[in-house]
Amino acid sequence: MNDASYVALESAARELLCAHPQSGHAWQMLGVSLSNQGKDAGHAWARAAQCLPDDAVAHVNLGNALARAGLLHEAQASYDRALAIYPEFAEAHLNRSEVLLELGQPKDAIDSCRRAIELSPRLLETHQTLGKAHVNLGNLLRGLGRLDEAEAQYRQALLIEPQLLAALVELGTVLRLQGRSAECEASCHAALLVDSKSTAALAVLAELRADSGRFAEAEEFYKRVIEIDPGSWEGLAGLAHLRRMTAADRPWLTAAQHLAEQKLPPPAEMTLRYALGKYGDDMGDFDSAFRNYQRANELARRCGPQFDRAHMSRSIDLVIRTFDQTWINQVRSCTNVSTRPVFIVGMLRSGTTLAEQILASHPAVFGAGELAFWGAAASAALGDAAAGRAAAKAIINDAGLAALGRDYLQLLQNLSGDAQRVVDKFPTNFLFLGLIQAALPHARIIHMRRNAIDTCLSIYFQRFEAANAYATDFEDLSHYYREYRRVMQHWRCVLPTNALLEVPYEGLVEDPALWSRKMVDFIELPWDERCLDFHQTERTVVTASRWQVRQRMSRSSIGRWRNYEKFLRPLGSLMELESLSQP
Repeated sequence: MNDASYVALESAARELLCAHPQSGHAWQMLGVSLSNQGKDAGHAWARAAQCLPDDAVAHVNLGNALARAGLLHEAQASYDRALAIYPEFAEAHLNRSEVLLELGQPKDAIDSCRRAIELSPRLLETHQTLGKAHVNLGNLLRGLGRLDEAEAQYRQALLIEPQLLAALVELGTVLRLQGRSAECEASCHAALLVDSKSTAALAVLAELRADSGRFAEAEEFYKRVIEIDPGSWEGLAGLAHLRRMTAADRPWLTAAQHLAEQKLPPPAEMTLRYALGKYGDDMGDFDSAFRNYQRANELARRCGPQFDRAHMSRSIDLVIRTFDQTWINQVRSCTNVSTRPVFIVGMLRSGTTLAEQILASHPAVFGAGELAFWGAAASAALGDAAAGRAAAKAIINDAGLAALGRDYLQLLQNLSGDAQRVVDKFPTNFLFLGLIQAALPHARIIHMRRNAIDTCLSIYFQRFEAANAYATDFEDLSHYYREYRRVMQHWRCVLPTNALLEVPYEGLVEDPALWSRKMVDFIELPWDERCLDFHQTERTVVTASRWQVRQRMSRSSIGRWRNYEKFLRPLGSLMELESLSQP
């Protein structure tokens, strides 16, 4: 039908409704005519569904109108009503899945997609939507730090739709985070074969170059992104994190500010605001920097989950209660004697990457980055312990601990070959030190300590994944820091004295030779001068500190909080705590 036909259909429908205002079919006619003329048909679809309460098509049409208007929960309710009337309505399952994706419920979206495919195998759109649902689920898992599971979801999406661009790009991202650089590169190039101007794929390649210290190449990739899309927030933001910004970057500032003031999706504006904050900090414009960081964190809170302080405190209580002095001191029949594992723990932004880079510069040491291994085992054990289930004993008894140790050592073997020591610098392993020490009693643990205010401010100034929900609010940060401090005090009391070395970040910066030697001695290796030239070591660093660890040691990060003191009232209790802890 052409436009004139839809105008005539609208006229006929309105004439019919004058005579029969309760005719659901007439309201449907009106809805069709208005929709195809680009007019608002919401009222017509609502009246059709009201007049035809048992008509599944009417409820699907209403759901579609509600979804277009952004009323996603109401749209889902309409699709649910249609499926209650006609459970085998494939299009209703498909449209419902799209809404569920928008609502952040990818698992339910996958179920709806699969049902649509079962009912109508030739409905091509369902396959495409199912692939997108797996990508969204992968993104959620990646945000929680569950990288292996995220990878599996992206690969599942590619089995469904081998040329799904988003799946190829996101797979590249998760492979990069796992340190699998060659596979990341291949996935990004596959994405570029699908779309040679994929700015998302080029941005991942830029990040990959930066991870290996090739910052000039990374900048060229980001410039290509901006050349393709001058309004690319991803390209502009990426440039800011490759080096220290200078007055010569004023054109960048103008472009970034202009874009940030547009009506952008919250994740896009958030990313730009973090970059603008860094620019202000680099330039010494601390008021401007803080305003942008504050806005970035407001948006991050809107986009992610809330931090549950009570849950955090209960978790620490459970760790302390479960892994107490009696449990730690048990004589175990099955213990692993390997001295290969070295753990570097501490708060985020406390110098863990710097410590790893120093040790990884030793020819006998392999820096494995952040290995998300111990969290799953500890969570399972603690979850069962909290519920009083006997299953916890199976994980933390002698046999269970021996199995954990073997599995972890096999992971290190797969990553590092024959290195004498392998460093795992996953910072939040500080939560699991009791379990680690019991499974690997000869492992060495280095705890990085940094000024509380500098630590919290540095976290606040950095974008993190959803798993670190506390990072966007000073009061949440203060609570988290106190709980971290509490559990670390517990480990000091219960772990063997030779298992833990405390390294002050400020001390390491002030006297790198002294503390570098202490760390190397602690892991029982001979000293090597290359550890002092850590900034020249060529290796992949996939953390926010990748630029800093390739520079010579600098005191500029010590006492940085004083530049922002007037903004830090919510951290006042930590300031008092810090002053009391000074010698």
